[in-house]
Amino acid sequence: LLYGTIYYIPFLVLLKLFFLWVFVSVPLCILGTLLGRHAKLGGNKAQPFPCRVNAIPRPIPDDTPWYGVPANLIPFAGLLSFGSIFIELYYILTSLWNYKFYHVYGFLLGVYAILCLVVCMTTIIVVYFCLNSENYLWQWTAFYSGGSTALYVFLYSIYYFVFKTSMHGLVQTSFYFGYMMLISLGMGTLCGTLGHWAANKFVRKIFENVKVD
Repeated sequence: LLYGTIYYIPFLVLLKLFFLWVFVSVPLCILGTLLGRHAKLGGNKAQPFPCRVNAIPRPIPDDTPWYGVPANLIPFAGLLSFGSIFIELYYILTSLWNYKFYHVYGFLLGVYAILCLVVCMTTIIVVYFCLNSENYLWQWTAFYSGGSTALYVFLYSIYYFVFKTSMHGLVQTSFYFGYMMLISLGMGTLCGTLGHWAANKFVRKIFENVKVD
């Protein structure tokens, strides 16, 4: 109404959507969390670690080289993953915000497969360097290595907003960055999960071959 448009969502519709979210979505999320927490996948307990683990954690060395510090490696992992998709990301944003038709879904599937492969490989490399520096806290490092792709996606969306669109005003800016933040968070969760899964497989595989007397 403030911008003089006749296409607006009535307040009662917003209220109904809010109540649907409160009384349908939230209880289902809680129910899914409880069922997932107490579920037994395959009817077995969690798979034990393939070798003996010390009860007392070893101190992590402070004099590690720069390539053994997770904070130095995580941005490079995200940059490599983003480099595999940024060309296709331009066409996706163009179809989303400049109302162009997107019809190369087969190529999109190929880029998605490349992204999954690059995320897994870069995360494994980061975890290997951390383990080689005697840093055994690899779990969150693996997740952040894959999830850091979302940071570059959001930074690219800022560039796209400034140079490739003609949006202006509070409503359009909030709408654009709100959606791009959700897209970036979704991609970060996806890539972080892939990275953690690949790193978990890698760590278990290498420690299966460790001979402890």
